[in-house]
Parts: sequence; C-alpha cells; structure tokens
Amino acid sequence: MLSLSRKQTLALEAVLDVALNARPDPVQARDITKRQKVPQRYLEHIMQALVRADILRGVRGPRGGYRLARERRRISVGEIVRVISALEDSDPDGGSEKIVCGAGLTKSLTDRLQQDLMTQLDETSLAQLCDNIQSQQASPAAADFTI
Repeated sequence: MLSLSRKQTLALEAVLDVALNARPDPVQARDITKRQKVPQRYLEHIMQALVRADILRGVRGPRGGYRLARERRRISVGEIVRVISALEDSDPDGGSEKIVCGAGLTKSLTDRLQQDLMTQLDETSLAQLCDNIQSQQASPAAADFTI
C-alpha cells in the first residue's frame, strides 16, 4: 500500500499544528512535541527542513517558535511531502527502505499510483485540512470511536 512515511506524516501534522495554534504567538517546538508525542530532537530536524523550504518561518527569542511562511491556502500537502521526501533521500538512515525485485514489472503501475497520490496531495491545501479539522472539532455529534 502506498502511504506517507512516518517523517512525512509528522511533518504534515507539525505544519497543521502550527497553522491551527500560531495565533497570536508562534508555536514552540516543545508544545508540538507534547501534542504529537515525538522527541524534540526528531522534530527539530524536520522543522528546519520546512523553514529552509519556505513553508515555515522560525521566530527567535524567548517567545519564539514557528509560524507559517505563507498563507494556509498557498501551501499544499504535496509540497510538504516533497520536502520531507528529499530530506529522507539525502539521509541514508532516515528514508524508507527501497525494495528492488524482479525486472521492475510493476514499476509503471506504482509510478502511476504515486503520481495520482501526489496530484491529490498537490490539490489539497493546508487551509482545506485546517477547515476539516475545525469543523470536526466543532461538531457536537462527532463520534469518538471507530468500527
């Protein structure tokens, strides 16, 4: 099954956390690590990559942290995934294990599926995800279980 890596998922959740909580002060990394339950060292590496990619902006100082570098509607999920994918590709221990087998008979299928996934992610903005989250939280009839 094609899916996002752990780092890509964490990056997306961290950017969403910043988008939802960065008013009026920037969101501090320690607050994100508490909410996401990840080590701060692990998160900082991801956050710095997002700052370099102009998705987040780092704010220095005692009340510093992270803000979005652009409006929510101008940041796509696909952009975040690509930044972390490049980070994983450059980190020999951090990337997903690449499996090579056979003569690549399924490569065209997996390439097409991967392209379809990235197209969907590119068409989904951070603003859309934030709106979905906020509407779910505002809904009094929201179920707290799954079947």
